[in-house]
This record gives sequence, structure tokens and C-alpha cells, in this order.
Amino acid sequence: MKNITLGTNNKTQIDKDIIYFDFKNLESRKNYVNYETEKNFIQFHFCLEGDISFEYNNGSYSFPLKKGNLILLYNPVMNLPVNALLNNNTKLISLLIRIEKFHSLFSETAESIPFLSDENINKKFYKEYSLSPIMTTILVQMMNQNISDNVKKLYFKGKVFELLSLLFNVGKEMNIEQCPFLADDKNVIKIKKAKEIIISRMSEPPSLKELAELVEISLKNLKEGFKQVYGNTVFGFLYEYKMNLASNMLSSKNYNVNEVALHLGYSTASHFINAFKNKFGTTPKKYLNSN
Repeated sequence: MKNITLGTNNKTQIDKDIIYFDFKNLESRKNYVNYETEKNFIQFHFCLEGDISFEYNNGSYSFPLKKGNLILLYNPVMNLPVNALLNNNTKLISLLIRIEKFHSLFSETAESIPFLSDENINKKFYKEYSLSPIMTTILVQMMNQNISDNVKKLYFKGKVFELLSLLFNVGKEMNIEQCPFLADDKNVIKIKKAKEIIISRMSEPPSLKELAELVEISLKNLKEGFKQVYGNTVFGFLYEYKMNLASNMLSSKNYNVNEVALHLGYSTASHFINAFKNKFGTTPKKYLNSN
């Protein structure tokens, strides 16, 4: 990404999915910030001081951002290069987060998730938020940090996750239903129901065709939607769920290997042992003894 700015700026590539910028215009005149982005990144812009004007699509639309506010922007159809005019004494922090990474934060098991269902493939998103005092404190800490380079990326990543958890915290913990991009997708509810069914019937799970009929969704949308929401195939998800449950059961010391295998629906203990070893690199018995 090419960066052009007339103010003081700092960029940190936290990882391949998260990029951090901060800009300080401490001069008496207005300054411009301009850099390229890619359409698979969500833009978060936080105004800590002063005020800013953003322009997109070659000036076809613009909007102001005042001190204490944040704007979230996403357009899956086209790139949105950042063009911002910073008034004097203005401080701006911007985060670019790849959409797959963002969605994965709302699901315990997701690794990478294509952005939208068929119905929402062209959906754009814009929302403005007010910054809470604790969010402002975190942002100021990020801008004023004096962390050594060997831990800077780790520090920033922790702060980014803290910001997102505060921004999208509706209940006790984040989950896929709270994701602002998928909250109005009716298929998410059906996909969640499909997940609940395979978990409740994990010893004898239905076939994909049966599962699709149970939740009243097409087989194609079940396969694609499940991976969109949970980052895995239906039975890939079930395998991961079983192995994590097996780990917890063995760690509790309340079950032996055969009991765990039976509970998870394995026809023989040897099948369970092989599955467990493929996941954790050790046998259930050795894992039990190590705990």
C-alpha cells in the first residue's frame, strides 16, 4: 500500500491481516492523508483530536469525522483509497482489518471466512460510533507507545483486539450473531441451527442432505454458508468440536479413554485414538497421564 501524507505519520504492519496507521497534524495549516487500500479490508478511522474530512470515489461523496468519533467503512465491490483532509492540531488513528480476519473473531472455530452469503455479496457497510472513555484511553496508549520493536506488533495486536471487543460487545462475549456484517443475514440463524443439530447428535450425525432439510436450506447454501460462518466444513467443524471436547473430558480425570470414545460416537476406541493423535500429536492415554 502506497502512503502519501503531509503530516507526521506512523505505520505498523501488525500481521498480514491488520495494518495500523496514526497521523498527527501539528502544523498550523491543513494537511492531506492519502493511501491506497484493498477492497477486502475494513477501514476503521478514529479521530482523537481536531476534525477530519474524508473523500471517496474521487470526491463523489465525503463526510466529516469529529473528535471522539469513529467511522467504520467497507465496500466489497471496489477499493476505497483513503483521502482525508486533517485540520490543524488533529490526531487520527486508522486500522485496516482484512474481512476474513474480522469475521474469525466472532466465531470460536473460524480460521478464515469468505465475507458474505449469496444474498449479501454486494453489501456495503458504513457506520459511525462514539468513542467511550476507555476506548479513547487505549487509542492514546497506542499512539504514544514507546515499545521496543521486538514486541511492538504483539502490543498493537492486543490493543486492537481490546478495541474490537469493546466496540462490538453486546453480551458477555462476542459471537457470530453480533458481527455487524452478518447480523441481518437470515441464513446465519439456519447455519447456527445446523451447528446445534450436529453437536446434539454428534454420536450419530445426520448426512449433509438430511441436515439441509432439517434447517430448510439448500445443500449448496448449507455447505457454503457453514464455511462462511464457522470457517470449516460441517464435518470438519464436528471433528474439531469432538477433539476439543475429548481434551476437556480427559483433562477432567472423570472419564477413561473408552468412555470418551463412546460419548463421542466412535465405533471403536482405536478409531478415536487415531483421530485424537492426528489432532494433538499424542495418544489419549498419554494425554490423560500428562494431565
